[in-house]
Parts: sequence; C-alpha cells; structure tokens
Amino acid sequence: MEIGKYNELKFIKKSGNGLYFSDGKDEALLPYIDVPAGIQENDVLNLFVFLDNEDKPRATTQKPFACVDEFATLTVVSENDRGSYLDWGISKDLFVPLREQKTPMEIGEQYLVYISLDRVNGRIIGSTKLVNFIEISDYDVKQGDEVELIIADRSDLGYNAIINKKYMGLIYYNEVFESLQPGDVRKGFIKQIRDDDKIDLSLQAIGYKQILDFKDTLLAELKKNKGVLSLGDKSTPDEIMDQLKVSKKVFKKTIGALYKERLIDIADNEIKMVNAEHGD
Repeated sequence: MEIGKYNELKFIKKSGNGLYFSDGKDEALLPYIDVPAGIQENDVLNLFVFLDNEDKPRATTQKPFACVDEFATLTVVSENDRGSYLDWGISKDLFVPLREQKTPMEIGEQYLVYISLDRVNGRIIGSTKLVNFIEISDYDVKQGDEVELIIADRSDLGYNAIINKKYMGLIYYNEVFESLQPGDVRKGFIKQIRDDDKIDLSLQAIGYKQILDFKDTLLAELKKNKGVLSLGDKSTPDEIMDQLKVSKKVFKKTIGALYKERLIDIADNEIKMVNAEHGD
C-alpha cells in the first residue's frame, strides 16, 4: 500500500469506526463519514491513503491537492513549536517541520512545497527546500526546448522555477513582463544551460521561433485595433514593452519580417496593415 498516493483497495470488513479496505496485504480504515452510498463487500475503490495520528493507514475519498512526490501551492493554517500545518484538501493537514522550511512560514500565506515521506518515520511531510528534490545534472532538455514551469520563489536575480517537475532554473527579472506568484504554472523555454549546469529560462520562445510566435500575436493585435497600432520604428523600448510585452529588438525584427511579406507598412510611430483601409 502506497502511503500518500491513490491505491486500488477492496472492501473486506466493517468495524465500529468505518470500513476496512485492503490491497491484499495491508489494510486501511475508511471512516463512515467518507463511505460512499451503496458500497458492498468486495467492492474496489480508488482511495487516497495517509497515516492517522497513530501512524495507522487511513483511507479517504477526499481529494488532496497533491500526492507524495508532487509539488503543490498550499496555505498555512496553523503552527506550533515543531513546524507549520498546511491545508492540502483532506481532513488531516500537511505538516512542514521547521527543518524543512527554507524561510519561516506565516499563517495565511501560500507556499510552494514538495510532498514526500519522512525518511525517519515514514510520515507524510512537506518541504519548501525544493532544491533537495530536483535533479542537478544529466538534463533531458536542451536550449530552445519548450517546457512546463512552476514558479517557485524569488531570488536576487529573478524567479526560480521548477522545470518539468524535475529541474530548477532561473527567469531573470528583466525578462519578466507579467505578475508571477509561487505556484503559477507557465509555458517556458530553455534559454541556455550554463557551464556550471545552471539553467537560464525564458517565458518567450528563443531565437527565430520567438519571432514566428510574436508575428501571430502582433497580427492579432493589429486586427483587434482595426489594422493600426501607434508603435513604429522610433517608439521607445518602454512604449513597446507596455503595449506588447516584448523587447524592442523582437518588435523590430518582427515588423521587419512582416514588412518584407508585404503585410504591413511602417512609419516612425505607427504600423499599419496593408489592407487596413479595406477593413479586413
């Protein structure tokens, strides 16, 4: 029976506190409050299993926000002198010991945690020391790859992010054009893997693919504004960033490509679709 995960379990017997389910070897109690209507002996249910306060397997039909070996953004609901307790969607809160807190947790705040089994006692615990649960070399990603990112926390240089739930990388502040919070999931790209095995990330596509992606965005923006945008060759980087959330370098390369395709005309402070006057 896997603690902290879902298990296919068979109903084998009743007790005063609930029904016992088994995987053929171990047993877990499902309290009556969680028992589905119409359950019959030998019925099989997919149940989440955790340890109760006496370290005995307990089953539930409640759905946790995440299982063991997964990341989740959870809210602190209480604390004591040993650690903090986070709401993770079931009747028993997730415990994060003081030793597993990167910085002291505060009640009411949300944190990205990794859920694991304590190596000492086998209990389910959370940790904000995420670097202990990622791989730091032998990456199966390369420069330019599209990846899934989970925003972890902020550093002096930018935002740390979990890559494909396996690695850690950094998005520099000067390349972030939106509000990011711990636990946010974003599409991202591998900008480079440095000689020291650190990974630099980008929320925008890399190289020519970035231009191709932004061409579609810019054309859609032009159509939304009746074929005209008040940005052009002489627009400042700040003006372009405020309106389109890209660098001036990407903007100029993109409008240059669109001009060569005879799709737009370019002025100092305006771009206009060639067929804009026809309302297309």
